[in-house]
Amino acid sequence: MKKILLGIIVTVLALFLFQTYSTQKKEEAQLVASSALIQEQIKQVGKLIVTEGHFSQVLNYNNSKQILGPYLTSNKKALIVVNADVFIAFDLAQLEYDINQETKTLSLLNIPKPEIKIHPDLEYYDIEADFLNPFEAKDYNHINSMVKDALLKKVKQSDLHKNAQNRLISELAKFYILTNSLGWTLEYKQQSINGLEALQNITIPPIF
Repeated sequence: MKKILLGIIVTVLALFLFQTYSTQKKEEAQLVASSALIQEQIKQVGKLIVTEGHFSQVLNYNNSKQILGPYLTSNKKALIVVNADVFIAFDLAQLEYDINQETKTLSLLNIPKPEIKIHPDLEYYDIEADFLNPFEAKDYNHINSMVKDALLKKVKQSDLHKNAQNRLISELAKFYILTNSLGWTLEYKQQSINGLEALQNITIPPIF
């Protein structure tokens, strides 16, 4: 009778140990699978997000040069019509992150700074100048600088930068949806992201 009881105990203990071992292996496999899914999501999101806008503006350029002091001056001027394509880009291939399997946490460490690129097309009209004050390379450089400053001002006043940030948030939201579905935690700069709404409040590198 004792031998039978001992055999039952040994069998139950063996089954318990086997089930515990199997459960641990299953959990480890799930952790590896979850980590792999997160890595794949990061790979898919790790791309260049580009928001494009088009701007038009008319600028006047005037320059006066004194020939004989205030008694004789030479003026030059031009009307410049500007059409420009503006691009704001976040290169998420440069996103810094950390995956912690033990705590089941995906930590976003650093979001890359956005880049703004302006490609203007300039057309000159009503150019007036003379041999005493001709158009020179420095004039065109000055005009290009004026155009860039004017376009940057228009971009700041537009919704383009806000649209670019919204596109970035929508990409980061994919991380939250995946980690939440796997029972993981998403963090940004050691702060837990507890909902999609919380993503709207994170500090994003400024465009300007």
